Amino acid sequence: RFGPRQIRAESAMVRTYNDSTGAAPFDSLQVADIGDVNVNLYNLPDSCRLIRESYQKIVASGCVPLTLGGDHTITYPILQAEAEKHGPVGLVHVDAHTDTGDRALGEKIYHGTPFRRCVEEGLLDCSSVVQIGIRGSSYGPDPHKYCREQRGFRVVPAEECWMKSLAPLMAEVRRQMGDKPVYISFDIDGVDPAYAPGTGTPEIAGLTPAQALEIIRGCKGLSVVGCDLVEVAPMYDVSGNTALLGANLLFEMLCVLPGVKTV
Repeated sequence: RFGPRQIRAESAMVRTYNDSTGAAPFDSLQVADIGDVNVNLYNLPDSCRLIRESYQKIVASGCVPLTLGGDHTITYPILQAEAEKHGPVGLVHVDAHTDTGDRALGEKIYHGTPFRRCVEEGLLDCSSVVQIGIRGSSYGPDPHKYCREQRGFRVVPAEECWMKSLAPLMAEVRRQMGDKPVYISFDIDGVDPAYAPGTGTPEIAGLTPAQALEIIRGCKGLSVVGCDLVEVAPMYDVSGNTALLGANLLFEMLCVLPGVKTV
């Protein structure tokens, strides 16, 4: 829950122009930190309601939200609001885990189930979903079975990303997404814990920060309607590097939004 605060603190090192891509987001868009969504710390379903209602107002105003997390559960109510305006959206999901579980301790809402709940409610265009960086041990022998059963889901295991540029992958993703509305959800544990140790469920042999930049920059030209960066846990982030990486990845997301000009 303190992830957003730490990302804000580390964002003091982020400047206004992207020297690598030439993007000038602050010259192109109105950008503001509109603060935290008030949640109910004692009731997760009610927190989801509060998030959904807040984002309904944000999205209705024409704002493209970039959200700082926080638990990955938040993506579920955010996508409820996004789909209400845009219809089912495509998804570029970077993560060590697919987050398509069904239940934990009998509960259907938690950080391992958001995208199954989204599929069930028709919030996602399943023909335009890509999940990148998936890895780690599992509770069952076929953890990606649900994803394969959804028409169009593409799971890109971390092993397919090792030792290579992800620019060719993102060219394929852009062709798959076309001009549909797309949401970017980036779990910081998609990045290897050598670079991002400050998260609750670290998995070895993940993406590098350079590959993370390739993924986000590869979304340039897509109809991005919202983004999030989640699962930063400052209590495990002694150096602050995880939150610093999160702040920079959010800046990169800002740089690929529709309407951002280059200089």
